[in-house]
Amino acid sequence: MKLRKAVTLIGMLLIFTLLLAACNEEDGGESGSNETSSGDAKSVKFMHLWPEGSSAQHYKIVNEIIADFEAENDDITIDLEVLSNEQYKDKITVLSTSNELPDVGMTWAAGYMEPFVNGNMFASVDDVVESDLSDSFVEGTLDGFAIDDTTYGLPLELNISTVFYNKSIFEEHGLEEPETMEELNEIVKTLNDNGVNPIALGNRDAWTGSMWYMYLADRLGGDEDVLSEAINREKSFEDPVLIQAAEEVQSLIDADAFVQGFNGLADEEAKSMFMSEQAAMYLIATWDLPNFTTNEDVPQEFRDSVGYFQFPTVDGSGDVNNYVGGPGVGLFVAENSDVKEEAKAFASYFLQQWGEKAVTEVGVIPATKVDAESLDLPEMYVDVLNDLNAATNITLYADVQMSPSAAQVHLDMIQALFGGEVTPEDFAKTHEDTLSQE
Repeated sequence: MKLRKAVTLIGMLLIFTLLLAACNEEDGGESGSNETSSGDAKSVKFMHLWPEGSSAQHYKIVNEIIADFEAENDDITIDLEVLSNEQYKDKITVLSTSNELPDVGMTWAAGYMEPFVNGNMFASVDDVVESDLSDSFVEGTLDGFAIDDTTYGLPLELNISTVFYNKSIFEEHGLEEPETMEELNEIVKTLNDNGVNPIALGNRDAWTGSMWYMYLADRLGGDEDVLSEAINREKSFEDPVLIQAAEEVQSLIDADAFVQGFNGLADEEAKSMFMSEQAAMYLIATWDLPNFTTNEDVPQEFRDSVGYFQFPTVDGSGDVNNYVGGPGVGLFVAENSDVKEEAKAFASYFLQQWGEKAVTEVGVIPATKVDAESLDLPEMYVDVLNDLNAATNITLYADVQMSPSAAQVHLDMIQALFGGEVTPEDFAKTHEDTLSQE
């Protein structure tokens, strides 16, 4: 009896499905169409990487911009999809294989976006810049989103990475901001001796560990940007500076500088440890400034206890005004979009609305110009802006400088280096072999 009922139910479901399919065929049946059911408005598909859970302020502002845009453009609707950073990267890669990118999405600069441009997947946005945004961007920020003098992305953020720390924990143990790696090592020892996790690190994502490696390479390189020169093939990746930087990474690991299990933790988990005061320090970029300044979901007591310091010198070498950073994400418009003009109109509107909102409501540094003196900004935000003004050099994140295939090798090797699975020499050689074959 149960089997007969199950067969009957399946049959009814099958008939219902066929009826729906027939109705769809009569209506055109094109689920991928950019026309809404009314047939009047056009739909622009937009993907971003700021989920409400981990990037509440970003998420809120994006939704406000979308609502305002739709109110001013009743013939256009925005079809939104939101993913976490790593999920976003994975999905964009999958969509690119069938050239089915969203009409508007997010990209990183330089080597990351080059394959998309070479595959004719990103549209030129020179016309958007020239007509609507000609004097909007901070000097130099567009450069990373241009290939062969054509702009393919509209940058939203300008970031530098720095070491955030818990002032309350430091004060409790009589610690001060370190200026040298020797002083940082002493802080690590003191915290470990007192049962406190020194540094939160989620290296499952690997770009987090890459920032530590990059800073060590920068400081040891002195006046030379050895890492970028190796990536650009002006130097070998087997340069002694780059090998020594890998040795310094493993010295930090031997000193138990990082939380237990760091190679298996995601960055979000490490961030949670820092923000729940389970670790004293956390190296991250200024895209996380909202969590330490303006995010009302984060307890005020914690926000008041967060400070930051510039990455220390190493063996007496390095300029503390050199930063790892550069333009953050930017908007792209898909070349094969059926609603390219509407997509460009939305991207342009988004950029024009983003700048001041990013400063006052999100607390990040936008790639577009803002009149900071006229705004009421958190003290930490002002300090970061002053640091940017005094910056000697900003080295673009290594995985962004590289092509996606080389970047993956780099991230895999960062994981292996931090996990003690390769020697510093093998780490450097694998990079050199990979880069020399491109």
